[in-house]
Amino acid sequence: MNVDTPKKDNSYGHYLELGGIINEKDYESAIARAKNTAAPNMMLIKKAERIAKFAGIKLRHAENSPDQRTILYAILRADTGPAELEYHHDQMSDQRLFAEALRMLEDVDSLDKLINAYPHISFS
Repeated sequence: MNVDTPKKDNSYGHYLELGGIINEKDYESAIARAKNTAAPNMMLIKKAERIAKFAGIKLRHAENSPDQRTILYAILRADTGPAELEYHHDQMSDQRLFAEALRMLEDVDSLDKLINAYPHISFS
């Protein structure tokens, strides 16, 4: 799988099958923004890179552009939920949110590495 260009058959249904819990509206919005972002938050990118490194996930950078998985993490981390919402993905740990990005991009191998690297964190 090439995570820099997600599969054309990426779907919200498959994301849910992989254990994803982000609602469909936020899922679609994050995927669209990840494809179109020109200047991601580099502090958040670096945070995702540290998580990936600890888990043994090899990241690919294309022509001075961060890996798509770290971009999607940064977009999800920067999201804030409406005040009236009881649960939102902005309340997740960094590792859990990176797992959601991996699920959204259907990167099962990296997801397995992440889960194994952080055995004391619930990813379900």
